Amino acid sequence: MPRISWAVFVLFAAAASAQQASSSHTHSTQSLISISAPVFVLDHVRVIDGNGGPSRADQAVVVSHGRIVSVGAEQQTTIPAGALRIDATGESVLPGIVGLHDHLYYSASIATEQADGFANGPGFYVTELPYTAPRLYLASGVTTMRTTGSVEPYTDLRIASQVNSGAMPGPGMDVSAPYLEGSPTKFAQMHPLVDATDARRMVDFWSSEGMTSFKAYMDISRAELGAAIAEAHAQHHKLTGHLCSVTWPEAIALGIDDLEHGPVFTDTEFSATKKPDACPTDGERSWQNKSIDDPDVQSLIHLLVAHHVAVTSTLPVFEAMAPGRPPLTPRITEALAPAALQSYLTLRARIPANSPMTSLFRKEMDFELAFVRAGGLLLAGPDPTGNGGVLPGFGDQREMELLVEAGFTPVEAIAIATRNGAEYLGQLDRIGTIAPGKDADIVLVHGDPSSRISDIENVVTVFKDGVGYDSAALIRSVRGQVGIW
Repeated sequence: MPRISWAVFVLFAAAASAQQASSSHTHSTQSLISISAPVFVLDHVRVIDGNGGPSRADQAVVVSHGRIVSVGAEQQTTIPAGALRIDATGESVLPGIVGLHDHLYYSASIATEQADGFANGPGFYVTELPYTAPRLYLASGVTTMRTTGSVEPYTDLRIASQVNSGAMPGPGMDVSAPYLEGSPTKFAQMHPLVDATDARRMVDFWSSEGMTSFKAYMDISRAELGAAIAEAHAQHHKLTGHLCSVTWPEAIALGIDDLEHGPVFTDTEFSATKKPDACPTDGERSWQNKSIDDPDVQSLIHLLVAHHVAVTSTLPVFEAMAPGRPPLTPRITEALAPAALQSYLTLRARIPANSPMTSLFRKEMDFELAFVRAGGLLLAGPDPTGNGGVLPGFGDQREMELLVEAGFTPVEAIAIATRNGAEYLGQLDRIGTIAPGKDADIVLVHGDPSSRISDIENVVTVFKDGVGYDSAALIRSVRGQVGIW
């Protein structure tokens, strides 16, 4: 075929493919919608409003054109004429989850990569999940999420745009820019910063491209972090961090907004080998002999609270690396691609029975409870990475279950995963709780998670802007594919 003809062929093929993809996205989204009435009422439903207080039984929730109109006792609520009546007896409604560590990627082949100490390529590599992740998040009740670090930034922006337009199902997104990582880095998909000027340049550029939040990573220097925070704030964005080379007190002094994972696994201030602007060799082991009651740990809690720095809990990713924890449930193994499942099982089998993760995991739980009791803002997200035992959406639900294991009440755990996230994002006026005037980003579940937090897994319908998506259908649509795309 002559070169010009081949070029024309490619152009027509690309256009046809794009048109077909657009059409199939729209059709696919419509096939997953179970409720699309402009006005509807959830009758006889239990309301868990997201504020952390007691649930209320036998309520009527009226929704009109994507907004909550009224919430009240069934017998005292005026029902609009022509409204679709949905009998929700035996079911509960809660705010949509606001996931604050909800990546659009997954560590699908980590066992193979770790086998030779990252020697098989240019560095550790994760797999973008542009199709399966948004669906699993939405199916699990996540209606708003922060991507918390990007490895394929333009893909992430396109996903957010297509979700907003209704072309594909998924949560609303606070899209984080590519990681602000120092040099050197072990990660193939990260740009190692050169200096503070480079950090400012990255924040400015990605803000202009449409990113709405930023994340610093493990090898960033104090000068680079300080410059990035200042530039992000100048652009009216927030910056969080999964740190190591910079300690938590140093980051707090620089003005950081949020710190990821909890200090037991990421704060290096107690390390015996810590050097300025460098990750120490003892890492999380520096917390092994620390108690939450120690004065220096209490001082850290008070410092966080005094400076209004949030902490994002990501308990599921650490649970997956601790021995003796519950195995993966069938819904997770059925969702995973075979190779991704095998990767997880391989790494899981390598965990020693005497791993310090057991005590460190419990200590992180205790820290988070103490932090909240002291007045701190705790956020929630699963971090679907690690050894591969955590999946998008399912992990957000597991996070709430683990918060209850940590000592929170079920309604407190739900508030952390809903209201607190909305507060941090500055969107509490429209999402995060169930109240008249707010967006109808709500989740209908079978059972009562206010008394049995495990019922949080029984999602029936997820309403995004008042449109009801069938949770089971969304999950079926990704079965056996998570880890591939």
